[in-house]
Amino acid sequence: MASKSPALLLLCSALLLAVMCAASVSAETPYDKFLRQHYYNGGMSVQMCDSVMTRRSLVNPCKQTNSFIINAIKNDIIAVCKEAGKPYITRDGRNLRISSKPFTVVTCNRKGGSNKPPCNYRGNRSTRNIVIDCVNDLPVHYEEGIIAA
Repeated sequence: MASKSPALLLLCSALLLAVMCAASVSAETPYDKFLRQHYYNGGMSVQMCDSVMTRRSLVNPCKQTNSFIINAIKNDIIAVCKEAGKPYITRDGRNLRISSKPFTVVTCNRKGGSNKPPCNYRGNRSTRNIVIDCVNDLPVHYEEGIIAA
């Protein structure tokens, strides 16, 4: 039995490593999550909030508010983390970035008090400077609570 234990331990370790590697390959990066939650490539109307929020898996539970940057080039959003943005320090001391130019944004606000599906949203379109958090020069968080003109 003692001779089988090291082999079994080695096999279990190899399987665990394989599972961990597979999980890390398929895991959503913070930047990918930002894109899924806050970027819409193309023309999104305010009437599309219900369907886009559902397709982007933002409805279990129903998010209160979510904003999508629309009709923008990804590199223009990334640039806010660098030369196309400037530091924005929040009241609680967080160091974010504010865009130097405005973007078109569709904000989806939940209708009703329940956060349980089915979720219903009312959309609002605006043009504003976006406030984001960046890690390694990539956007990872859209700050919903700050609306800068």
